[in-house]
Amino acid sequence: MLNISRRQMVFGSMASTALSLVPSVVQARNITNPISAPLSASDAAWKDIQELYAVNREITNLENGYWGAMPQPVLAAYKENTDFINTNNTIYARAQFSGALEKVREQVARAVGADVSEIALTRGATEALQKLITGYNALQPGDVVAYGDLDYDSMQYAMNWLQQRRGARVKTFNIPEPATRENILEAYEKILSTPKLKLLLLTHLSHRTGLVIPVAEIAQMARAQGVDVIVDAAHSWGQIDFNVKDLSTDFVGFNLHKWISAPVGVGFMYIAKNRLVDIDPDYADEDYELHDIRSRVHTGTTNFAALLTVPVALDLHQKISAKAKQQRLTYLRDYWVDALRSNKSVHILTPDDARLHAGITSFRFGNARDKQQNDGLVKTLRDQHGILTVRRGGIHNGDAIRVSPALFTRDSDMDKFIVAMNKLGK
Repeated sequence: MLNISRRQMVFGSMASTALSLVPSVVQARNITNPISAPLSASDAAWKDIQELYAVNREITNLENGYWGAMPQPVLAAYKENTDFINTNNTIYARAQFSGALEKVREQVARAVGADVSEIALTRGATEALQKLITGYNALQPGDVVAYGDLDYDSMQYAMNWLQQRRGARVKTFNIPEPATRENILEAYEKILSTPKLKLLLLTHLSHRTGLVIPVAEIAQMARAQGVDVIVDAAHSWGQIDFNVKDLSTDFVGFNLHKWISAPVGVGFMYIAKNRLVDIDPDYADEDYELHDIRSRVHTGTTNFAALLTVPVALDLHQKISAKAKQQRLTYLRDYWVDALRSNKSVHILTPDDARLHAGITSFRFGNARDKQQNDGLVKTLRDQHGILTVRRGGIHNGDAIRVSPALFTRDSDMDKFIVAMNKLGK
């Protein structure tokens, strides 16, 4: 007969209890008032969804590109999962978390239209893209890598690292302004003619201006030239209706805490299964087999509760639908842009072509192009008008102000912004 101590019996009971709780933690919660895709992009049609968000309305927040506020069902799940993890700690983590995490990974893969073998969870798009760029092993000394002025800063740094550590040469270029579909394609066609170009960074939806570039066409042009592309989809997935196969590319970094509204600190990378060999394991990782994409990112201890909440965020995202989100965010963008057409002081950077924008759009006020002037306008809008925006630098022709509405944004919020801008200049 086994000699089991009281301590072992208590521990075993606790572990059993913890494991019995797992399904209620991982499964998607039911929303009290069933949510479905709104029938139109109008304010009235979005009232129920707006009410899912408990946000500070003392200031009008038009700076929602940083990360997405969690709607109440997601926040409730995150709190519950945090309590669960804090209570059960390693009893759960050592015994069951890996299985639960695999279910999360499977759901993410289904949602983005990929095979689970092509998906690895990360702490955000930045981590995913840094691992893809720095792990890309098909470079030879003297090969060229390229990126544009509208690409994200951290990704530009990673591309520069390839010069320092891999002996690659870096070539930069600027997206035309004003941008059109034709001159964007021309700019990429020109850069693709660069001798010995091997790797090109593409940003699907720019965090600087909201410009959406025709990724699939550029990727196909690149493939014809023997050039690989790595796509930054941090801002596009959840703001635009697409799946990963629509991008016609093999390497993509995604966010889950922006337009999917999962807790901060979650994202994922996509590597087409036949291209895994071209990305090195992360710091010679040995936790996973060489053929397992999870060996391409090693983050250490992650936020258990945040990852367990991803299914709830995805469930709500799919109930609303990416198509409806894109229509509403585009409606809000067009609402303020159209209203300020007659304001000669407001110069819209982002094209009106519906193929080239979603919800985010940037503008310049008067001739303000430097950091100090634009920071001053951000301060004026915040302190005198109660509106939060943000300056975006790194644009070749000068800084600008970014406007990023959210699903909780109301038409009246945009009216407030319009009135403020008209008071500032005509």
